Amino acid sequence: MGKLYFKKSSKEEKLTQPHPRQETVDFLLNYSKALNVSEYKSLKFELLLN
Repeated sequence: MGKLYFKKSSKEEKLTQPHPRQETVDFLLNYSKALNVSEYKSLKFELLLN
């Protein structure tokens, strides 16, 4: 139980934070650039422009 409430110091948190790979960041940015949401009346259409 004691381990559930243990909090690391801020120095330890900075060392253990995961960082995404550059390929992952590039993939998400390219996907968001290619995504187009169009609205027609009350409908929404998501189009992937690839």
